[in-house]
Formats: sequence, C-alpha cells, structure tokens
Amino acid sequence: MSKTTMSLQEVADRMEINNLLIDYCDAVDRDEIDRFDDIFTPDALIDYSVFGGPRGGLEEIKAFLKEVLPRVPVKQHMIANSRVWLDGDTARSRTLCFNPMSVPVAGDQLEMTYYGLWYVDTLVRTEAGWRISERLEEKSYIFKAAGSLE
Repeated sequence: MSKTTMSLQEVADRMEINNLLIDYCDAVDRDEIDRFDDIFTPDALIDYSVFGGPRGGLEEIKAFLKEVLPRVPVKQHMIANSRVWLDGDTARSRTLCFNPMSVPVAGDQLEMTYYGLWYVDTLVRTEAGWRISERLEEKSYIFKAAGSLE
C-alpha cells in the first residue's frame, strides 16, 4: 500500500468541504434553510426523490423544506465516513448520514422514523469557497417506531 502526502491546499480543501457538509446538517436541523445560499451553488440540483421528496433546483428545494420542516419537531442529522475525491476546482464526495426524525401522529405520540442514507455530492470551488452543485440521496434503509418522546 503506497502512502501519499497531502498538500496543505488539499488538507484545507477537505476541511472546508467537511465544514460545508456539517453546515448543511445544521441548517436543516435548525430550520435555517436560507443558509443553503452559502452551501449550494445557485444552479444546484438537489434530489430527495429516493425518499419521496422532490428533485429540483435550489429555490424549489428551499420552498419545499420551509413548508415541511415546521411539521417535524425533532430532527437530527449525523454524518460520518465522508470520502472526498478532489480534482482541482471540483470534487465528489460520498457521506454516510443517520437521520432520526419525528412526526406527531396522535395526541402526544410521535412516530420516529430513522433514515439511513448517503449523500452523494458534486462540489465546485467558487470565489466564495466550496459549494455543492449537485446532491443526490442514496437510500440504505427506513425504520419507523411509535411512542412518546422523553
């Protein structure tokens, strides 16, 4: 197995991309969808269709999330095992995501849904830094359980 040393630029690029992936999760979990303007390119394609959501441009996806997220009182994204392939001013990444979310079903009962997925991204370096130009969700599993949240 050969070992290669990363340049300082490559280390910096990977750290910036990692922060961008975390910023996405934080923006969704905090219902701060307008932060997507600093995460995606204006012409980004975002595909949530594997879980029944839309596939569309940035503004369409922002409008969709602003409509549906207020109905999801509990949500949390945890990402890990992010693999980044750099190629100059473009990059690809594949990142594991564990995403529990709850939806009220009756009285104080919530239905918890646990999504296992990967984010498959294409990224570009812009004057403002790295941005996601395409995000596809790749499904692993969905698990649902009813109960009360403590």
